[in-house]
Amino acid sequence: MDSSANATGGDFARVRADFDLPDQFPPAALTEAEQAVSDGPRGSRVDATDIPFVTIDPPGAKDLDQALCLSRLEGGYRLHYAIADLGAFLVPDGALDTVARERGQTMYLPDGNVPLHPTVLSEGAASLLPDERRAAALWTIDLDTEGQPVSADVKRAWIRSVAQFDYATVQADIDAGREHPSVTLLPEVGSLRRSLAIKRGAVELQLPEQDVDKDGDTWGLVLRTRTAVDAWNAELSLLTGMCAAQIMLRAKVGVLRTLPPADDNAVEWLHRSAAALGIEWPPSTSTAELLAGLDPADPAALALFMDATRLLRGAGYTVFDGDLPELVTHAGIAAAYAHVTAPLRRLVDRFGTEICLAVCAGEPVADWVRAALPALPGLMESSDTLAAKVDRASLDQVEAWVLEGKVGAEFDAVVLRAEATVAEIFIPTPPVLAKAAGEGLREGESVRVRLTAVDPVRRRVAFERA
Repeated sequence: MDSSANATGGDFARVRADFDLPDQFPPAALTEAEQAVSDGPRGSRVDATDIPFVTIDPPGAKDLDQALCLSRLEGGYRLHYAIADLGAFLVPDGALDTVARERGQTMYLPDGNVPLHPTVLSEGAASLLPDERRAAALWTIDLDTEGQPVSADVKRAWIRSVAQFDYATVQADIDAGREHPSVTLLPEVGSLRRSLAIKRGAVELQLPEQDVDKDGDTWGLVLRTRTAVDAWNAELSLLTGMCAAQIMLRAKVGVLRTLPPADDNAVEWLHRSAAALGIEWPPSTSTAELLAGLDPADPAALALFMDATRLLRGAGYTVFDGDLPELVTHAGIAAAYAHVTAPLRRLVDRFGTEICLAVCAGEPVADWVRAALPALPGLMESSDTLAAKVDRASLDQVEAWVLEGKVGAEFDAVVLRAEATVAEIFIPTPPVLAKAAGEGLREGESVRVRLTAVDPVRRRVAFERA
C-alpha cells in the first residue's frame, strides 16, 4: 500500500513547545563536542579500511550508525557490522555525557530533529559517512549455513564506507541483479535469519506505517511500504544485539532490552479475535507463524495485528552487575537482546557497546560504565515514552492539516479495534489512524466513515460511521 495526501500547514513549533523539547545544546556541551572533533577519537584500533562497507538508511540521513559487509565462508557466512564509535569521542561524566543522559535519544520531527548529540558529531565526525576514515566498533559475526551465529567478536577499528544507500535503492538494485557486492548475500542471510526468528517465536506486527512527507511548502501523509530489504537489514541489527546480549550474560554485567512473556489471557484473546475475524488458526501453528503468514493488505489481518499488540506490552530495560536477573529475554524477539547498534541516536547503545568491547578485549568493564548502569532503565523508559508522544503528535498535526476543510467528506476505512460505541480505524487514502463513533462496528470490517470535526490547533480529527 502506498497513498498520500497533501495540505499546506505550518511548522511543528507547537509540538516542540508542548513537549518542552530543547532547541540548542548548552555552551559547555558544544565546546566539548567541538574539542572532541578537533582531538579525534581516542583509543588504539585495528585498520579495517580494506573492507568495502556500505550503509543503508532512510533517504537524506546523515546520522549513520551502521555499515555492513556480508561475505561467504566455506561453512556459512561472515557479517562485518561497523557501529559508530561514539564512546571514543565523549568524556565520561563530562558536559556532553550529562546532556545526552538528559535527552536519552534523538527526537525525530518532520521539520527537523532534536539530536541526542551535537551534529558536529552525530552528522559529522562520528557518523559513518561515505568515503571517510571513521572510528567504529567493528563486529565480526560468523554464521553457519543455517544462519546461526557460531562466533561473535567486537573491537575498535578504522573503517571506510564506500557507498551510502537507502532502502528503496538497494531493493531496486537487488531486484534488478545489479546490487553492490557487499549486500549480494543480504537476501540469503536475511531470509535465513527471518526464518529462524519465526521458529524461535518472534512476533512481528505488519501494521501500516504512517509517515510525513513534504513537497515544497506542503506537508503530506504517506504510507510507507516495508521492503524486503528493510526486514533483512533489521535482522542483521537484531542478530548483533542478540550476540551482544550473550556476551553480557557470560560476563554477568550489562543492560538488556527485555519483555516478559505474554500472559495466558492475552494469548486467549488473540485466539478469540482470530476466530471472530474468520482467520483460521491451525492447532499446530504458533503465534509467530500465524502472524508472519498473514497478508497485511487484508482488513482482517490488520485488525489481528492491532490485537496482537497486547502480546508486546511491558517492555523495559534490565541491568545487572554480578548475579543474573530473573528476566533476561525479550518475548517479542524470543531471545536475549541488547541495544548496541544505534549509539548516535540512542543513549543506552553507547554503554552496551563499551561493555562488549571490554569483555571481548579481556579487559575489565570501566568503572564509569558500571556506575551509570542503574540509572539507564529510567532514563531510557522516559525518553522512549516522550519519543512515542512526539511522533504521534506530529502525525496528528499533519492529519489535521490534510483533512482541514473536508468536514462532511466520506472515506473508506478498516476497523482495527472496536469497543461499544467507538472504534480505532485506518483510512488508506489519505493514510489516517483515528477514532470513529458508531454502533456495532466490528474488528476487521470495511466501513464508510464521515469526517465530523477537524481542529488543527489541538491536533484532533473525528469521524463517525456514515
